[in-house]
Amino acid sequence: MQDGVIEVAVKLDMSLGESPVWSVERQTLYWADINNGHLYTWRPQEGGAPTRIELGEKVGCVALDEAGLVAAAASGILRLPSGGEPERLADNPEWRPAGQGNRFNDGRCDAAGRLWVGTIDADESSPSAALYCLDRGELTPRLTGLGISNGLAFSPDRRWLYHTDSLSRRILRYPFDLDSGTLGEGETWVDLERLGLPGVPDGAAVDSEGCYWSALYDGGRIVRFSPEGELVAEHPVPCPHPTMVAFGGADLRTLYITTATQHLDAEGKARWPQAGSLLQMRTGVAGLAEPGFKG
Repeated sequence: MQDGVIEVAVKLDMSLGESPVWSVERQTLYWADINNGHLYTWRPQEGGAPTRIELGEKVGCVALDEAGLVAAAASGILRLPSGGEPERLADNPEWRPAGQGNRFNDGRCDAAGRLWVGTIDADESSPSAALYCLDRGELTPRLTGLGISNGLAFSPDRRWLYHTDSLSRRILRYPFDLDSGTLGEGETWVDLERLGLPGVPDGAAVDSEGCYWSALYDGGRIVRFSPEGELVAEHPVPCPHPTMVAFGGADLRTLYITTATQHLDAEGKARWPQAGSLLQMRTGVAGLAEPGFKG
């Protein structure tokens, strides 16, 4: 695999691939296909096809857990132990029994083991969504008035929480206190409109140099921003809808990229045959080990 060259890692036809997360301990990549309610497990060093789990409802994101995985499904947050029955950790306060309301979307754990997870407005237009934190069994809202909660990441020094409401096309950063899990006043850190970048900021990851990598949905590229919020690199993706990135591999220098087909018609799928697949690219900088959920 050549540095800086994006290629297909696993050929798939996902509707809305999302939330790739790499386990250093297991040397395994996990990700979701939100719309189809699928979770994927793949060990690249073994080759072959990934294992697929069907949850029976949409699933916004996955996180690591010492017993297996934690998944933020549409109706609530589930612990999925390896070989065991799912355990419901929290209900989604914005979900309705008839399958209406706002589902969970992007999320990840902080270094203290809290799970941060946001929701998405059902119509993707109104500020009815929020960002929540699950800590010691309590799910509490931390940011409200959002349309599409996305782009959650933490700086390596643990001083900043990065987050975007994708509808705003801006990435904000918030002063973050790891001990208490509290946020300070947010500030605009990156403005795609000002930079002339297409698309909306979707899922993200931070590398070991503190740079923030963002998938630009409908922008057909992955972008890298310095800790000061300056655009330092752009990587075109062979499809219009990259959704999220994660660093993995034995040296954490393989960038995995999930993609989507949900907004493509038959002509679009024929034009971009790699859409809906898991992509990969070698990078010159390593990522960070992903923390797990600690309850």
